[in-house]
This record gives sequence, structure tokens and C-alpha cells, in this order.
Amino acid sequence: MADFAPAFEEMIRNEGGYILHNVPDDRGGDTYAGVARRFHPHWAGWQFIDSDDLQNPALFDCVNTFYREHFWQRLRGDDIADQRIAETLFDFAVNAGLGTAAKLAQSVLGVTADGIIGPVTIGKLNDFPPNEFLYRYAMAKVARYAEIVNRDKSQSKFLLGWINRTLKGVA
Repeated sequence: MADFAPAFEEMIRNEGGYILHNVPDDRGGDTYAGVARRFHPHWAGWQFIDSDDLQNPALFDCVNTFYREHFWQRLRGDDIADQRIAETLFDFAVNAGLGTAAKLAQSVLGVTADGIIGPVTIGKLNDFPPNEFLYRYAMAKVARYAEIVNRDKSQSKFLLGWINRTLKGVA
């Protein structure tokens, strides 16, 4: 079964590491290690960031716990047989949202796209040929990113990074 630790390490690299970002037009606003203040204003890590205590080990624990509880566990990452599939689902959930990642995976699998990873989705995911899933899921992600940019041209500056992030998952 898939392991959280390597999935977490890859996702943190994709998010730019343990750095505070505020990129113009980024819908999340202040973002630390991928945790967006606008979407997660009550996250425990903000207390360390706001007090400029960025080297506190408790901050790193907050990041790890946040991703395990809010993404990995909700995706049922421990129940996914293939590490690469678990990693791409987890990474995309962090980037695009849990519901979006789940619905896209469910569409690829041909099950009801309700955005909830339950036993049916896990069963199909674990029975699906991994390489085929990874390629189909990557194409679905690219299409999703194109839709975002077509709706809102201000997001086009993120497109190349999103595509590169997607392709890393199938390389």
C-alpha cells in the first residue's frame, strides 16, 4: 500500500518547499509550504509564521499533520495499492482541491464522479492498470488547467508550471 512520507516529500518540493509566498493573482493569497491562508485561515501554522518563527520544529509538524489529515487521509492514500497513483492524486488534490482531484480520478475510472473516495473508487483504482491511469489522469489534469486559463486569463502565468508538475507525475 502507498506510503504518505514519499508522497509528502514530493508534494512539498512541488509547492516550493517551506517558504512563504505571495504571488500576484494567486487565489490563495499568502501561502506557506502550499497552505493558502485564504482557504485555510485557521491553520495552526499561521501563528508561527505571523510571529516570524519560521524555524520552529512545531511549524514543520503543523505542515505535515495538515497534509496528512486534510488530504492524504481523505483520499484514503493508505488504501491505494500503487505509490505513483497515490502520489499523483495527493499532489493534484493539494494543487486543485480534494473534490476536483477525486472527481477527475473517478471520471478516468468510469465511476460516479461524486468527489468522495470511497470503497468503490478505491477498488476500481487498485484494479486499474497503473500506467494507463497515470496517463489518462495526466491528460484530464491538463484539460482542467486549460479550462481554468480559458475562463480566467490572469491564471495563464501558472499554466506552464501546472503542466510541468503534471508531467513529472508520469515521467
